[in-house]
Amino acid sequence: MKKVKITFKKGLFKLNKQPNINYQLNRIIMWNDGDVEDIESIASKINDSETWKGELIRIGNMAKNEGRIKEAIAYYRMSEFFMYDGDEDKVKYYKLATDIFYDYYKDYFEDGTVKRYEVPYDNVNLPVLYAKAVGERKDIILLHGGNDSYMEELFFPMLYFSEHGFDVYLFEGPGQGSVMRIQGKHFNYQWEKPVTVILDYFKLDNVTIIGASLGGMLAPRAAAYEKRIKRVIAWSVFPSFYSVLLGMIPPSFKIAIKILIKLHLSFILNFAFRKKAKKDFTIDWGIKHGMYAYNAKSPYEYVIKLKKFQMINVGHLIDQDVLVIGANKDHFIDYKLFKEELDALNNVHSLTFRLFTDKECASNHCNMGNTKLVLDTMINWIKLIKL
Repeated sequence: MKKVKITFKKGLFKLNKQPNINYQLNRIIMWNDGDVEDIESIASKINDSETWKGELIRIGNMAKNEGRIKEAIAYYRMSEFFMYDGDEDKVKYYKLATDIFYDYYKDYFEDGTVKRYEVPYDNVNLPVLYAKAVGERKDIILLHGGNDSYMEELFFPMLYFSEHGFDVYLFEGPGQGSVMRIQGKHFNYQWEKPVTVILDYFKLDNVTIIGASLGGMLAPRAAAYEKRIKRVIAWSVFPSFYSVLLGMIPPSFKIAIKILIKLHLSFILNFAFRKKAKKDFTIDWGIKHGMYAYNAKSPYEYVIKLKKFQMINVGHLIDQDVLVIGANKDHFIDYKLFKEELDALNNVHSLTFRLFTDKECASNHCNMGNTKLVLDTMINWIKLIKL
């Protein structure tokens, strides 16, 4: 396709009664360029992983047969989202969506607007997309996602930053995208390691790092050890994965989890989680995706590993300028965790917290309903900090 003017959709749709299914359906529209009418036609039919997979593949095939390639990419890509480890279609549809994506948007690569690199790291290659600043360069941005993101979802945010004068390096690290799905490299809480490799490879210094979702923890963690990072944008309140996990479950179950972990009663915790998963689609997805991406053999092992994914214990080492972005109706993360995070950042050069709300159509996880607003907020913050 020919290059297009960058625009971002605004608003949120009520598509499904289950909060996480509703969010992910909105994600297809807002971040993956899906068609509203297509998604509305299947929304009420989805109630579990099987119906999600089947319906999205079906409309993906329909869009492809009709020559609506942009939409087909969206549906194939997100059909993989609720496929679990062991499903042979998981890699198949991930690769299909990715291959079509790079063919469909090849004009951006052929004319040099975007360059693709493979950076060697610990026996795998980290994919990096680079977009050069348009006009005078204002800053260098390292951009990455989180627990379940695809690098390609951030393609147009990358280009938007570029158009506003930023060199942007968009990358996937261990546990993400193709690094996990194709190369089998699981998450590592020591995010400074892949970040350092990328900074070394491109000989970068004085950069801003932006991490979305879980990246809101990973990016500050990297900044604690990598001082070539001068500015940090946590694109989600995320003090620790353990705190986020506990915030998603009922109070009575929360107390039980703490006790079971303290007493190392793994068999009881595994039984309790699996019982809950049968009744709650989000818990079922969270456990299965987590065991897959974090290389855990049981729910108990997964929870124990999550306790290492935090920035609180290194908060005192972060001495850069920091912007933390929250959302007041995030169904994954209780925004009130911001206090835990801000209290840990007691040695920063400057600290800004911005809470987006439903009145701004930006109250959802990663402010999905108003991407332009949140990107403009980041740009303005960087410019102000660099004055």
